[in-house]
Amino acid sequence: MGVVNITPDSFSDGGLYFSTQQAIAHANYLISEGADILDIGGESTRPGSQQVDVDEELKRIMPVLEALANTDIPISVDTSKPEVMRRAIAAGAQMINDVHALRSPYALEAIASHTQVKICLMHMQGTPQNMQIGPKYQDIVTEVKEFLQQRIQTSNAWGISKDRLVIDPGFGFGKTLQHNLTLLNHLDKFTELGIPVLAGLSRKSMLGAITGNEVSQRQHESIAAALLAVIKGAKIVRVHDVKATKDALAIYQAMIQQDGTNQ
Repeated sequence: MGVVNITPDSFSDGGLYFSTQQAIAHANYLISEGADILDIGGESTRPGSQQVDVDEELKRIMPVLEALANTDIPISVDTSKPEVMRRAIAAGAQMINDVHALRSPYALEAIASHTQVKICLMHMQGTPQNMQIGPKYQDIVTEVKEFLQQRIQTSNAWGISKDRLVIDPGFGFGKTLQHNLTLLNHLDKFTELGIPVLAGLSRKSMLGAITGNEVSQRQHESIAAALLAVIKGAKIVRVHDVKATKDALAIYQAMIQQDGTNQ
């Protein structure tokens, strides 16, 4: 999943692709690098970010979505606003990536009847404005897993079948470095829920906390983290560096296939 941030303030590439033309060009570049899905967003959810209103978010994403809707690549829209969900789906979005896991009022209603649209349910403790102010858990793996299980059940109760769902433990969303590392180490526990797992680790501050690298210099650790996530069971990795990540994963897949051949 390649990332297209149409924002002035995203943590990694805020402002780089803020114009419609820049965002479309970047999306096409990610497609040329081999992206399987594009995730476009018009509101930053980095720690401390400020919300934008519906009209501004739509103004940012709709021209890009409309330009990309006829490509062969599925388009995901990163939003928590029901009105943005509705408009995006009408324009051809095939997935909604919701950091609030459909907890916003009327979000479930906005999604439920669109039976061909996938939904990613993500865990977040708090909100982007306060989530990194002293996050605490008794048992992070159990608590995040139970939250996602509850959101799966709620979605099912609204008629959203399991085959439409993806789950994301929410690396960096209300978690310390230790919390994030524990989640990564036990990511396979989330596969027990029977839903594909998405991991979004690319360029995040947890990686910089380990290596000391600034956000623009975190490609190597991002690739390593994506590879580890896949080894631990992730089916989708949300990344900024598509080709580099795909190349690393190709080596892993070749090794796995060869091992199967030898058995």
